[in-house]
Amino acid sequence: MTDEAADRWALTLYVNGSSPNSVQAIETVRRVCDEDLRGHVDLEVIDVRRQPALAARDQIVATPTLIKRLPGPPRRIVGDLSDAAQLRLRLELGSPAAVDGRPDRDA
Repeated sequence: MTDEAADRWALTLYVNGSSPNSVQAIETVRRVCDEDLRGHVDLEVIDVRRQPALAARDQIVATPTLIKRLPGPPRRIVGDLSDAAQLRLRLELGSPAAVDGRPDRDA
């Protein structure tokens, strides 16, 4: 596996239509991806109403649900995804700049 492939993140976000919680989750997850993972992420957003088979495959029982597939170990984050700082902690991203090796911008 190349270094670039090893640095890739694979995330799947399950949402329920355009509900306020789903819209907020999409905005927050995309912001964290843009700010912290800068081109090193594959984000798939799945609406459980439009693709129920995919939701069943991943045993989604509540939305929003974010599944981190890579890097391992896999992790599920269910519920309120409106707080970017909490999302970073739950994804174990550390400081926002830690992914690309630059010093923490708050330091």
